[in-house]
Amino acid sequence: MAKNKPNKVDTKNMSKSKAKREAQRKQNEKMRRQRFISKLAGIVISAAVILLIAAAIGKQLYILAIRTTPGSDYSAELNEDGKINDVDPANAIALADYENISVPEDEVAATDEEVEEEINSVLEGYKELSTDTEDAIVDGDEVNIDYVGTIDGEEFEGGSSDGAGYDLTIGSGSFIDDFEQQLIGHKVGEEVTVEVTFPDDYQSADVAGKDASFAVTINGIQKLPELTDEFVAENLAESEDVSTAEEYRSKIENNFRDEHLEEYLTNYIMDNTTVNTYPKKYLKNIKSILKYTDGMGDDIEDEIEYEKELTERAKTTVKEALVYQAIFEKAGLTLDMDAYIAELTETNGEDYVNNMKTTYGESYMAQARMKELVIDYLKEKYK
Repeated sequence: MAKNKPNKVDTKNMSKSKAKREAQRKQNEKMRRQRFISKLAGIVISAAVILLIAAAIGKQLYILAIRTTPGSDYSAELNEDGKINDVDPANAIALADYENISVPEDEVAATDEEVEEEINSVLEGYKELSTDTEDAIVDGDEVNIDYVGTIDGEEFEGGSSDGAGYDLTIGSGSFIDDFEQQLIGHKVGEEVTVEVTFPDDYQSADVAGKDASFAVTINGIQKLPELTDEFVAENLAESEDVSTAEEYRSKIENNFRDEHLEEYLTNYIMDNTTVNTYPKKYLKNIKSILKYTDGMGDDIEDEIEYEKELTERAKTTVKEALVYQAIFEKAGLTLDMDAYIAELTETNGEDYVNNMKTTYGESYMAQARMKELVIDYLKEKYK
């Protein structure tokens, strides 16, 4: 037998007072539901705010925990002999086989380009102004000129060299467009008329956008001397300990090979060495030093990201220190700091040495010297 369904409220037939009570009941239920929803929303919002505050506090506490304090004690965590405190590099790293490296000559030999560039940079210090009237200007030449500029036949302020001579490199763009190009092909001693138009936005409003004519006298062209035996004997023999041009060129080639060899060997050894464990105290101090040299305070935009990057840089520095110390010990090298300090004093003076001691400390100086001895040892091995 079907259950009887509850009758709907028939507001049409109920009394006015009863209808009013029913309407009030529904209104009360609606208000209770709204208050419940509002209360629930408030709880959710409060919880979200609490979570956000907790997250912010948690992040700030994390930053405080990882924040590196800048420091400038370069000798901290180093012994007097420059070695890292309480660290056996043989255990801390798996050192690359530095005794059996195959060095490709084509990667360490000096290139013709860098040798010529080095020679020319030296010759630059000895260049002279040539007044040979057969010399014609080419692009890239450094020339000495005098000029007088006029606009509508009248000289204007700043448009003259006043006979003092002006050194101009052709193609440098030092003068307004097309001025320098109009000198190309002309010879020393010539007087050339150069016609130009000042740009509309030229810095001097008095000449901006106007046509100008320059009467130019070419005084000479700077010329590099040739690298000859005579030049070497006169200028380089004493300072470079060479007597011929060929000896000087060979010395430069050997210097570049020496640089390339050092770079190749150190890169090879670092790339093929793995770190088993980083000495925590020394790593922490290296981070402090790096932050100090970065000049960083508490105004870092993304401190978490900075600390990550700082740690990676510090690990690279620590790895290098471990490698050089490991090779120093394994190769049986020795360090005489008294002799080293005496050598530094003779070369650079007592004030320099005292400043080094004050700034870095003798332990750090010993570590730096240890690295030099290892590099010299490796280069000599693969000369």
